[in-house]
Amino acid sequence: MDQSVGIVTTEYATFNVELPLESGRLLGSPLTLAYETYGRLNPDRSNAILVTHAWTGDAHAAGRHTPDDRKPGWWDDMIGPGKVLDTERYFVICSNVIGSCGGSTGPTSTNPRTGRPYRLSFPVIMVRDMVRAQKLLIDHLGIDSLLTVIGGSMGAMQALEWGVLYPKTVRSIIPIAGTGRTSPMAIALNALARQAIFNDPLWKKGNYKPEHPPADGLALGRAVGHISFLSNTSMNLKFGRRFSARDGMFDFFGQFEVERYLEYNGRNFIDRFDTNAFLYLAKALDLYDVAWNFANREEALSCIASPSLWFAFSSDWLYPPNQSEEMVAL
Repeated sequence: MDQSVGIVTTEYATFNVELPLESGRLLGSPLTLAYETYGRLNPDRSNAILVTHAWTGDAHAAGRHTPDDRKPGWWDDMIGPGKVLDTERYFVICSNVIGSCGGSTGPTSTNPRTGRPYRLSFPVIMVRDMVRAQKLLIDHLGIDSLLTVIGGSMGAMQALEWGVLYPKTVRSIIPIAGTGRTSPMAIALNALARQAIFNDPLWKKGNYKPEHPPADGLALGRAVGHISFLSNTSMNLKFGRRFSARDGMFDFFGQFEVERYLEYNGRNFIDRFDTNAFLYLAKALDLYDVAWNFANREEALSCIASPSLWFAFSSDWLYPPNQSEEMVAL
């Protein structure tokens, strides 16, 4: 049996609405969401699952856009026939969040009021705003009930917000490596990533030309963020203290393999992600607190009417298990 969903196409839903944001501002009109679907919606529309992506993810969660694509979607191991999210049983949806650069409305989009790219005139958004935009898409698809909402990291935050905001729509939530509020440690790491970009002279306070982005700053910012995605255990297994074979150990600019890996990932990242979008999503992560506009976390979580299944990893130092345990205890 073919374990792949095969060739897929990114679709776009555009809404002629202004989305009220937590900041008090309005986003749109128009408001566009990029999304992909896998599997088929059953006759009673009861088998839909929403997958929510992490910071630098996008709507392309599974399959390939062309047979020549080097890699499949970012969660291809999980989505497909016979896989955890079995597309022979479920209708799986993944949308790109607003504020990103994967086809949904974000800083690179045209501001309808000026006819020019938003850049830093784009409003600050919160995870809750992302979820409200996703609800527009789910309604557009004619789906009244989601079997589950599942995602990791920033995706876990979105899953949690779905449970809080739309208890009558979601039948369960599955946050993976998540938290109920961003910790000072995570905010500090994001601050370093931001400063790397701000100090790149090509950033120009967000007014860089697309063909001349602040590549050095974004690559370094991505490297800082990427460290937080790795554990000490995984880094030891992958790199150890090995020196790059191409560099002499006593060459002043010689690199350990872990250094070369971070450099490689940073450089690859600049070709696929917009710098301002990176910054806006980092801001949304920093601002995340499920208790926003509630008296406390207990009041926010009391809105959830569905079962919750939390996953955490003992080696995760960005969103360690105790942060998930706190949420479960509440």
